Amino acid sequence: MKIINFRIFNGRNIYCHKKCIKLNLDLEGYSEIPSKDIYNFNEKLICMLPKLNGHRSEIDEDREFIRRLTEGTYLAYITEHIIIALQNMIGVDISYGRYREISVDHYYIIYQYEYKSIGIEVAKIAVAFVNSLIKNELFDLDIEVDKLKEILMCEQLGVSTFNICNEAKKRGIPIIKIGEESMFQLGYGKYSKFIQATMGNDTSAISLGIAQDKLLTKQVLSMNSLPVSNGMRVTSVSDCISFALDIGYPVVLKPQFGNKGKGVIGNIEHEKQLSDAYGLLAKKYEDIIIEEYIIGKDYRVCSVYGDIVAVSETIHPYIIGDGITSIEELIKKTNEGSRRGDDHEKDLIMIKIDEGLVEYLKQKNFSLEFILPVKEKLYLKEDEELSTGGLSIDCTDLICDENIEICKRAASAIGMDICEIHVRCIDISKSLNEGGVIIELNAAPEIRVYHNPCIGTRNVAGHIVDKLFKDIPKSIPLVAVTGTNGKTTTTRLIAHILSISGYMVGMTTSSGIYIDGKCVFKGDTTGPKSALTVLMNRSIDAAVLETARGGIIRGGLAYDLADVAVITNITEDHLGIDGVGTIEDLAKVKALVGEAVKIDGYVVINGDDNMSISILPRLKGRLVVFSSYKNNEVMIANIKKGGYGIYVDDGNLIIQTSTNSEKLISVKNIGITLKGILKYNIKNAMAACAAAVGLGIDYDVIRQGLKTFYCNKEQNPGRFNIYLLNNVTVILDYGHNIEGYKGVLDAVKDIKHNKLIGVIGVPGDRSDSHILNMGKCAGENFDYILIKENKDGRGRLKGQVADLLEKGVLKSNFNIINIKKILEEKEAFKMALDIAKPGDMVIVFFEKDEPLLEIIRSKSISKCETKL
Repeated sequence: MKIINFRIFNGRNIYCHKKCIKLNLDLEGYSEIPSKDIYNFNEKLICMLPKLNGHRSEIDEDREFIRRLTEGTYLAYITEHIIIALQNMIGVDISYGRYREISVDHYYIIYQYEYKSIGIEVAKIAVAFVNSLIKNELFDLDIEVDKLKEILMCEQLGVSTFNICNEAKKRGIPIIKIGEESMFQLGYGKYSKFIQATMGNDTSAISLGIAQDKLLTKQVLSMNSLPVSNGMRVTSVSDCISFALDIGYPVVLKPQFGNKGKGVIGNIEHEKQLSDAYGLLAKKYEDIIIEEYIIGKDYRVCSVYGDIVAVSETIHPYIIGDGITSIEELIKKTNEGSRRGDDHEKDLIMIKIDEGLVEYLKQKNFSLEFILPVKEKLYLKEDEELSTGGLSIDCTDLICDENIEICKRAASAIGMDICEIHVRCIDISKSLNEGGVIIELNAAPEIRVYHNPCIGTRNVAGHIVDKLFKDIPKSIPLVAVTGTNGKTTTTRLIAHILSISGYMVGMTTSSGIYIDGKCVFKGDTTGPKSALTVLMNRSIDAAVLETARGGIIRGGLAYDLADVAVITNITEDHLGIDGVGTIEDLAKVKALVGEAVKIDGYVVINGDDNMSISILPRLKGRLVVFSSYKNNEVMIANIKKGGYGIYVDDGNLIIQTSTNSEKLISVKNIGITLKGILKYNIKNAMAACAAAVGLGIDYDVIRQGLKTFYCNKEQNPGRFNIYLLNNVTVILDYGHNIEGYKGVLDAVKDIKHNKLIGVIGVPGDRSDSHILNMGKCAGENFDYILIKENKDGRGRLKGQVADLLEKGVLKSNFNIINIKKILEEKEAFKMALDIAKPGDMVIVFFEKDEPLLEIIRSKSISKCETKL
């Protein structure tokens, strides 16, 4: 068995609404061999991975996996369960997995993941493990699990980042992971915020610099008349001794630019101890400060945008003797608790047995081998930092008002948005001015000290998120548009209506990414990567995302939930590609867009399209149904349920609810319909209108938007753009499937012309039958046909598509004399213009319109998009 490839889905996808990985496997001849027929396979599997004993499957029976294993099951299914079990073993809480056969020996497994590197590595281990079982070879699974744990340590989110992201999700704020570290974007567009641990957009670099410099912090606070301990920078033992003699022992030595309690040596009581401590620190740190040692308890006070939201007393890590166990063993027993981890993945951190600990014990006349007497408490660190194994107790209700004001002033003094004030005093309920001091200010505080103390808890992450989004929206209006035909026009029209409403719109289409109407990137940008470009743009306050089949299948959705999803129609196109064999398969793909909608959002559905109607059971959002007929049954049923219906009656577009009917606009006044000629654009206009209704946009604004959006190069490039060239009407259209051809060819029947000349082509990834049918459609409508090919053959050899199109044209009894194959699109267009006589019409179904526009611009032209 071997891995063919992986595909990563970072969000909702056609397999699952969670992050998933698609693993393609070659079973190399083992697809039909059950594991019970492989010597010793089942026995070794369960012995080495007993966690599988409790696994269930789709029918959700106890020990179902074991039952199927005993009866005889297959390797793809087993591999899926191993992947899930291994992730669970290292503490990753996932459960979803499925496998499917693609062809003989070719399977794919879809499985949930939380961390990408783990998700990839666990599959490699699972496949190697299964191969070892097949060959009855030795395999050290424990070593592989340890490897996964090491990867997890690097990739797992810290408690602060995890809690902030979790609180954002609870509030309906979408999140985007940025890079491989702990950087996230909360929200979309102009209201979005960056966070990394507890640092955000408003965290000042200067404030960070002050907080990182312990001496500078002390000086700033002192200049603000805030209580701090005396201290200074020292460069020699004599400096230290001089300071200690001046203010008296005990004193503290620590790095000037330290963090997390590293290098702090406190309660130094005499000259020898001071000299030794300085020598130890000087080996590791260039800049060292000395300060007076203040007797008291250590408190951490959390300030979030000027509010004191939590207070914890932090306690030095300690052990209690039993009279028989060494200090080293007592530490190991303490570390065995389920709340302690190696780093930031757990509530508490393990107490590390290192050089610093050994030195500390030595100062206290202890060693690791010493057996601590019964009930004797021994503190193991000079500092009480959680990062060195400390504990915490919630004291938020104990801090007095005067200390709250002192801490607020301290945070304000250095300009920190989110910070921690480290206070030492006898009692936090008594004023610091009576003997307490501020030890330091910590930028990017670890909030687990408040979230997960030994006693009590405070939701600091929730306060942070609430402050980040105070008085601003938690998201932006987001519309996703999918379907077979009409996606781009509908997307552009929705964006136009939103722009008129006052929004700065980000938009993705098949022609490019647009910000506020300006193209910032050209190309087919209908996938998740392009959508992210819009969602991360910090100037937009609305997003309209054309979301095509290919992007959905290959990358899933870039966003979490839309406010409105639009499904224009679902007809035959792209069948036989990416595992989509039937129109029913295609409908399931498109349905994902309709499924990923907010609870209070809307799904726009074409009531005249049977395949669109077929996915209704999959949709949870409220509906806006549009139809060309006022008596459409699906639409009427939706109106009766309290939904919206949009339809055409007596030439007018109507918005209907159970209590109101609004005659919005005559279809002849809708710009993109060319006075009602373009029937398919009437449907696109209804879809866009429905989306605007779902967003709650004022009807007058919708009406204005429909009136002022036209089929021209500026507003709707490549969609029925009309030019007059020496009395020859030229139409450029991106039609690339049978319905696209029919829509254009039906429309031109109502436009006066003599001969109709077509320049036709089809993308190479369409099926032979689809290409033949498009050729036949062309033959039934054109008087003269020039067949060209797209530059991107999409897997076909040069000339293959043209030959199929020609066969299709001839099936319509078309005169072969009036067919010419010119494979290069630009040359075919030139030939069409040479053939055309005044009064004729040339239609080009193009791949790239810019080269054709160059030809048009080189001649004397007049545009006539709206003057037919």
